[in-house]
Amino acid sequence: MENEAHWYAVKVFYNRVFDMEARLNPYGIETYVASNAVKVEGRDHSSALKKLADENDHLAHRMYVQIGPVIYKKKPLVNSLLFARADKDQLAILEGFMQDKDSGKKYGFIYKDSSWKNYSKIPDKQIEDFRRVTSSGDTGLKIYTGDKIINFKTGDKVRVTDGPLKGTEGYIKRINKDRRLLVCIEGVIAVATSYIPQKQLEKVTD
Repeated sequence: MENEAHWYAVKVFYNRVFDMEARLNPYGIETYVASNAVKVEGRDHSSALKKLADENDHLAHRMYVQIGPVIYKKKPLVNSLLFARADKDQLAILEGFMQDKDSGKKYGFIYKDSSWKNYSKIPDKQIEDFRRVTSSGDTGLKIYTGDKIINFKTGDKVRVTDGPLKGTEGYIKRINKDRRLLVCIEGVIAVATSYIPQKQLEKVTD
């Protein structure tokens, strides 16, 4: 389809990923920021509660999660990384948020493919697996970016057959002597799970 939506990786400067999310949301652009939830207490709790009471404070509703009386603040696993799903028209809007037209100040960039001519489209399956791993609550996750990604030699491709990561595909890596599942967004980021039992894995043959 000519105007089909795709996922893109976005580098957001100044650690303002949630602010960027709040700005993109009114345009129907779906976003994802891999993050941990940290319980907010004391004065910070009171401050967060006031912000959440304001329905127009879109940034607060991106940064905080309230479950009953308890409030959690989301902390990005990678401070500057945002994923956005956009069609052709929405992509133009996303581009517009990357730089101030008047001052020329840059607020980030959209990752490009190896040709450096086109924005890199991320397959839905890669995002699906990445989201499943980073939202699993696994406290032993290891994040790799930049040159560290290519330092791993490709191993056996496998699929998880049981547990919370069922259906996730990735590569088995030995990290600190533990067998871990490595899930990649090609050219952007890789995340390794904590130890995963061999009995929960099956080899994928393309």
